[in-house]
Amino acid sequence: MYQTLLIATDGSEASSRAVDHAIELAEQLDATLNVLSVTGEGPQAENKQDHMRTDPDAETHEAIEDVERRATDANVEVVGETRPGVPQETIINYGEEIDADVIVVGSSEKSGLDSLLSGSVAQEVVSESRIPVLTVRGPE
Repeated sequence: MYQTLLIATDGSEASSRAVDHAIELAEQLDATLNVLSVTGEGPQAENKQDHMRTDPDAETHEAIEDVERRATDANVEVVGETRPGVPQETIINYGEEIDADVIVVGSSEKSGLDSLLSGSVAQEVVSESRIPVLTVRGPE
């Protein structure tokens, strides 16, 4: 059923939990795991984590390399990609480009006013994607 999985990662703890889930799923299904990390740009992509990053491009590549290493250790075929753009749009577009069967994203589950003001990448991917989306909750 699922032969092409897409995991979007930014190296955060929430996305790391989603990566664990995606690797395990790909291993069980003997599927290819495509890893995407987006270097955010534009007002919708700005968030606290981006402001805290000292070198977003290097951290994006490190996130990809970490997933590639973990997937390879689990004997999962993995393909890594970094792209600039607005994260939610880039994730959906890349999923369509590779004909992904499912997109896996981590969610930090913002709440209250923070959620209303900024939303989340995971929420937007879920609401906008024509590809099924599996969300993995991060730490509380």
